[in-house]
Amino acid sequence: MDIEKIDFINEIKNRTKNVALRVIKLQAKMPNNQISWIIGKQILRSATSVAANYCAASRARSGRDFYSKLSIVIEETDENNVLVRTY
Repeated sequence: MDIEKIDFINEIKNRTKNVALRVIKLQAKMPNNQISWIIGKQILRSATSVAANYCAASRARSGRDFYSKLSIVIEETDENNVLVRTY
């Protein structure tokens, strides 16, 4: 694997991890009511799933495996964007 590809993978890993950490902090600041708890927990699950699934994708054994795992990352990212815009 060349240096540029490794740097790209590490950059995306760091970005997805940072998003997950920011969402954790956001969820902790949300109002203490039932709606905020429900939405906050789902946003939290979705954001942490993006980071975890990208790490899994970066360890894919083939191009098809990478694409399959990256598709999950994209789905979770879309879900997270919808939830954040809704809230």
